[in-house]
Amino acid sequence: MRRILLKLSGEALAGEKKTGFDEETVRKVALQVKQLTGDGIQVGIVIGGGNFWRGRTSESIDRTKADQIGMLATVMNCIYVSEIFRSTGMETNILTPFECGSFTKLFSKDRANRYFAAGQVVFFAGGTGHPYFSTDTGVVLRAIEVEAEVILLAKSIDGVYDDDPNKNPEAKKYSEVTIDEVIAKNLQVVDMTASILARDNKMPMWVFGLNEDNSIVNTVKGSFSGTKVTV
Repeated sequence: MRRILLKLSGEALAGEKKTGFDEETVRKVALQVKQLTGDGIQVGIVIGGGNFWRGRTSESIDRTKADQIGMLATVMNCIYVSEIFRSTGMETNILTPFECGSFTKLFSKDRANRYFAAGQVVFFAGGTGHPYFSTDTGVVLRAIEVEAEVILLAKSIDGVYDDDPNKNPEAKKYSEVTIDEVIAKNLQVVDMTASILARDNKMPMWVFGLNEDNSIVNTVKGSFSGTKVTV
């Protein structure tokens, strides 16, 4: 495997606190990514903003403004996680679809490819830069643009189920499911816009639990216990 795009759940990075950051959790992620880059694998990262902001649940804020706050939450997350990565000896850069002064650099495929070629971990923050598109759509879009081989979805739940396992203890976990099944059954791997974009561009997704021991490395190396979403 040459290039992957890793999507980290903001809630998963918060650990048991469910908000903000759990530094030990982030450091464990960093050490796993460092192992992958040491093996020559190019790693891009997208982080959700749910540990700071769930604007769509508010009835008091305009949707466009709520989505803009969410985009900025992902920028904060990427800056924090990027710095933890740097503390372990990795080189990183953060790209956004809009100007953030000196905090980040403006996204382009050529710029991302230069950073990958230099062995850097590339963070893609800010989603698509537009309201009404989720971080899910942003991760699929970036994976297609930079020609990643697979999207790794590291979540607080360890795979794709036919029902919410937190509410239904009888929910069945899929070991493999097609993107067409995901769309037809509305399995909530990523949102519908992102699912259709992944299907149309033949972008596979592997879903697994972030908080399992060494789960990112195990997934890439073939010891996989989550769900493969195939195209």
